[in-house]
Amino acid sequence: MTQRCAHLDHVHDVRPKTPDGCEECLAMGSDWVHLRLCLECGHVGCCDDSPNKHATKHFHATRHPVMRSFERGEDWGWCFVDELYMEPAPRATGEPAPRAAH
Repeated sequence: MTQRCAHLDHVHDVRPKTPDGCEECLAMGSDWVHLRLCLECGHVGCCDDSPNKHATKHFHATRHPVMRSFERGEDWGWCFVDELYMEPAPRATGEPAPRAAH
């Protein structure tokens, strides 16, 4: 049986607060490896392979459970609470799926 994320009600049609990179790393002048987008508030944080792990720190500080990759060409999400990988990434109700690149 396939597990389903129990926190999809936290997914909203968000816009990235800092589309140019990790909010905290930009402020402190630090580097990151990959970016993640909080689907509850639009926070952009760096991944756990990055030195500062701001996406996970954002979850622990806010309890916003669902994020997605904020990397071009990637369409997957993660629920921190359920520890569940989702492909494709979850979308807000009524939000269209991304168009395929041509």
